[in-house]
Amino acid sequence: MRTWSRNIGSRQLVGTRPVLDRQLESAGGRLLVVDDDAELCRLVSRFLGAEGYSVQTVQSSRLGVDRALSGDYDLVVLDVMLPELDGFEVLRRIRINSTTPVLMLTARGDDLDRILGLEMGADDYLAKPFNTRELSARVRAILRRTNLAQANVTLAESTSVRVGDLELNAGARTVRCGNELLSLTTVEFDLLQRLLRSVGWVVGREELTKDVLGREFSPFDRSIDTHVWSLRRKVGNTPDGSERIKGIRGVGYLYALPDRPGLNQP
Repeated sequence: MRTWSRNIGSRQLVGTRPVLDRQLESAGGRLLVVDDDAELCRLVSRFLGAEGYSVQTVQSSRLGVDRALSGDYDLVVLDVMLPELDGFEVLRRIRINSTTPVLMLTARGDDLDRILGLEMGADDYLAKPFNTRELSARVRAILRRTNLAQANVTLAESTSVRVGDLELNAGARTVRCGNELLSLTTVEFDLLQRLLRSVGWVVGREELTKDVLGREFSPFDRSIDTHVWSLRRKVGNTPDGSERIKGIRGVGYLYALPDRPGLNQP
């Protein structure tokens, strides 16, 4: 299988040329790519199109907002560094009226961009330069999570989980903390639901990455930690001031039982 590499400005897009007769795992997804780099848009569109997606690209941030709000797309791939309106402002305008999943493209190593994007409602992020196979995997994982969430609502899975003053309703996909209705992203909701299923027990980072993000764990991938950080800020501490979500160094995270805030090991 022939490999190819293309430098785009200071960024490099690396991938593998698709084989025409290979089975495509992901067909039918409608993607919008918002990036002012026309060459990157062309290459990403060609690669994801070969993966079975319907891809449209725009280089204007304002046009990107209009297209994203049209309801015609299953996922938006959004660059942070856009002229006129930056990616964060585009994301803010999208989130006012739409829950369409958003994958943000950020500068490598810029933790502030990633954290801010997740806090504003992005579903995931990918650092530039990126491998096109990784981009495809992220897109596939986000769409899988979204489809599962919609299926759960369709099936009216109204199971509620209550731990202390926090209540999660799986069917309505709502979370209340005391009298407050929390605004969580799709990933944050799934992450909290996974932790609550094992309340009082440690869930490893590898397991969380696979169950919540839908991909294999990499030691250099800090995505799940960033999502946990954002979720912690939203759920806050318990009324007595103790942490709801505890990090266990080198292992993973747990949602603590209200009456047993310490670690519960088998």
